[in-house]
Amino acid sequence: MTPEFVAHTICQMFLAAFWVCSPLLAIGLVTGILVSLIQIVTSIQDSSFSAIPRLVAFLGGALLLMPWMIHRTMIYAADILGNLSHYAH
Repeated sequence: MTPEFVAHTICQMFLAAFWVCSPLLAIGLVTGILVSLIQIVTSIQDSSFSAIPRLVAFLGGALLLMPWMIHRTMIYAADILGNLSHYAH
């Protein structure tokens, strides 16, 4: 294995992890901004008010996106395991 091949493999791993995680992170970001705006407008400073909507959004997003996330992960795993002969050099 050449250093370029190892670097490419690690890059593919990080890209796969990024694409699987990014939708949930985006949901958390948008929910956090909306909750912060609501807290600013209403002057509510309760910590549970900021945590519970984010947790509900993460749970809903995870439930909706889980089939897609599993599919992407399975494609990546099949690609890695299907090319095991490339790693034996």
